[in-house]
Amino acid sequence: LKMSWFWFYLPLHLLMVACLCHSIKAPTTSSQQSFRTDLFNFYHSRILADGKETTIHLLKDIPKRYYFVLEEGRALAPFTITVTPCDVPIEWSILVHKASASFLGKAAQGDHDTQEVSKSQKAPSMVSIIFNYKGNSVETYMGMSSHSALYMLEFLSTERDTHITVYLTTDTTSGNLYPELPMDPRIDVIGIGHTTVTLTWKNSPSVLQHRENIQYCLLVNEKHNYKSLCAAETAIRSSGMKLPPTLALSLSPYLLEPQQVMILSNSELSIISKASTGEVRQICMGTKNTYTVANLSPSTQYYFDVFVVNLLTNASAAYTGTFARTLEEPEPKVMELKDGKVIQVVLDGKKQKFYSLQYQARHKKIQFTFQLCRGQVQVHITKNGKTVASENISGMRYFSLKGKLLDTYLVQLRSTEESNSSVKLQVSPHFHKPLFPLLPESLKIKSFSKLRTCNSVTIAWLGTQEDNKYCVYKKRIEEDQVWMELRSADRCSGPESRHKSEKVLCKYFYDINLQRAVTTETIKGLDAGTLYLFDVYLFGPSGIPVRYHSKAVKTRKNC
Repeated sequence: LKMSWFWFYLPLHLLMVACLCHSIKAPTTSSQQSFRTDLFNFYHSRILADGKETTIHLLKDIPKRYYFVLEEGRALAPFTITVTPCDVPIEWSILVHKASASFLGKAAQGDHDTQEVSKSQKAPSMVSIIFNYKGNSVETYMGMSSHSALYMLEFLSTERDTHITVYLTTDTTSGNLYPELPMDPRIDVIGIGHTTVTLTWKNSPSVLQHRENIQYCLLVNEKHNYKSLCAAETAIRSSGMKLPPTLALSLSPYLLEPQQVMILSNSELSIISKASTGEVRQICMGTKNTYTVANLSPSTQYYFDVFVVNLLTNASAAYTGTFARTLEEPEPKVMELKDGKVIQVVLDGKKQKFYSLQYQARHKKIQFTFQLCRGQVQVHITKNGKTVASENISGMRYFSLKGKLLDTYLVQLRSTEESNSSVKLQVSPHFHKPLFPLLPESLKIKSFSKLRTCNSVTIAWLGTQEDNKYCVYKKRIEEDQVWMELRSADRCSGPESRHKSEKVLCKYFYDINLQRAVTTETIKGLDAGTLYLFDVYLFGPSGIPVRYHSKAVKTRKNC
């Protein structure tokens, strides 16, 4: 086939038919026969754009074909094709329909699955397969043609529906779409801690040439490494994680608008996505090539991938991923409990770790007492390694246990909320009088709506069979502050933390008959239409206070 410039002014689909009609021969392979059939069916042909990354969606077991033409005009016409699988392995091939066999080409990346047909192999037909690859790595083919030629790219996914990106260029003088990787694209682990891993990698040549347009982005996950940014985005999306609209790593055209890319700068940007499959962190740190990943879990294996991203073209290149396992967490220090001593423990809600305390029994019967001060706390008690009690506590809770002398008890406490929690506890021989006072059946304060006036309210609370001291405090509060005030209140704190002006009164009372152990109090001198928060503190013989549940009451506005 000798083509003149006249042919290139014809519509491309007519050119395809003209090329085919000139060289119809008996088919030598099924791929070559399929190639000719596709040329006839030019209405369904797809033309691959030159100099642009194209996203192609593949259906399982259905091949998809794209075409491009290399025109005559230069002694040797170079071109490169880069294919990026975004999920499962695919198979793709390059077929050429040309006037002669004088074709030179080579694969930019060697692979054991890559097959190449050398120019010395004389195909009996004008259609020949010049390249074939199967896998999920990013693969680039670089070729050079000495004559005008029509090319077909065939893509096939045999596992499931997927998508890929394809980049074709015949302009090798204006630079590559993708950022360059260094000669050694490995990521080095230079430091490992209990919750940190420090990484470093060699600079991309693109960073040195176009620093303002290039950025490194790091992906951290607990599953495996990813061979491309496209594959990472697909995995995150399929796991059910939501990709924020300004996701730093999601620079593909189908995920971000071009103007959204321009908001990125060289300052660090971190995004954490969570799903049932684990946590994925995405960090963009500008052009820094050393980074310490913090707040990791101890004794956990993590996979790290670094991508160098061109902010102008949205294209990226992947370094060779690595992995590292954080160090095991050291055994927590165990605090010794002493008979009769009351301690208060503050528990970190963010770390959700157990706080451990140990007690060696000096009596056969002992009693653990817990007073919840703030938040929600889980208590777990073992005796000589066997669980004897485990529950979430609220208010005051007693555990009376029997055992042998020198039995070892381990108490573990953990906050069940993300915010900090705190609890007071005491262990003592069962026959000793506990330091905490005997509590009534309920610690609720009741108010009487019908007894409210513009300047007074009446409240009531339960007492016990012991003659204890009760102190009442009031605090003026806004309606939008009630929930936060109740949630943040420290139920273990005593009146010493209150302002003197908030004190209303103190009184003693008890009743042998628990059904009659109730008292009421009318608080006067209040402002009309005002919300007040009332607290009652119970003091036992030891002087340790127990705070009733706060009660919000509003005086009448009109009387």
